[in-house]
Amino acid sequence: MILCCGEALIDMLPRETTAGESAFAPHAGGSVFNTAIALGRLDTPVQFFSGLSSDLFGDVLRRELHASNVDSGPAAVSDRPTTLAFVTLTDGHASYAFYDENTAGRRLSPDDLPTTQADALFFGGISLVVEPCGAAYEAMMVREAPNRLTMIDPNIRPSFVTDEASYRARLTRMLGAADIIKTSDEDLEWITGNTDAADLMAQTGAKVILLTRGSDGVSIVTPAGTLEVPAQKATVVDTVGAGDTFSAGFMAHLQKLGLFTKPGIAKATEDDLRAAAAFGAKVAAITVSRAGANPPWTAEL
Repeated sequence: MILCCGEALIDMLPRETTAGESAFAPHAGGSVFNTAIALGRLDTPVQFFSGLSSDLFGDVLRRELHASNVDSGPAAVSDRPTTLAFVTLTDGHASYAFYDENTAGRRLSPDDLPTTQADALFFGGISLVVEPCGAAYEAMMVREAPNRLTMIDPNIRPSFVTDEASYRARLTRMLGAADIIKTSDEDLEWITGNTDAADLMAQTGAKVILLTRGSDGVSIVTPAGTLEVPAQKATVVDTVGAGDTFSAGFMAHLQKLGLFTKPGIAKATEDDLRAAAAFGAKVAAITVSRAGANPPWTAEL
């Protein structure tokens, strides 16, 4: 079982009405939410922990999780509103404006942490930026990291960061606790000032770092060296959810091999890691070929 810990929100995606007017259509989203959805569709046992609202958008999020075989039982439900993210696209690349004050996700606190029997936990996204939810997810990771595999994808959104020093300090602590770090080249440069994942490994002690570079593929960095996996060819409609789906594909493949556990990741061979990253690239290529974060089901592969 994998427990995904992080934000769930409503992406307001740009659309055009039949009258030619600009509009926004609501779609369930959030980086960690998308990862959980993708895992469920890939037939991987998965649970989701976040602060979810009892409002109509919260109902949408829970229905989407259930429809994709994700157990939302660990989530903390309140009557606070759901976070909204208005999305704009430039040449297929997404930028975001977030409306997050006093929401169910934002107000999650360390008191809301569930107990878990999961083999592994996944963290990331904008849920790590703000308080008190950022403190809650950090506390969850610190509590579970000694005994369970942990993976993090910071998925940096600079426009969402208001206290950069505090956020960087939290990332340093969480990256230092992680067994697996997934980051894009852009995110890595924001975190460290360069795109050398080997430097990040030396600073954190992670067992695996996955550096995604868009059409240039994925670098897998381990203490033994660096492996390269090419990107899958795709006709890009937009990139919403691409990295989230890649992470899910990587986790799903290792989970099926029985390697996505604390002791299991230490046994993963170069071939295992290559195959997992290639599978992640394959499912991500399908996601970018259609609008919005719409990860594939196993039957589509």
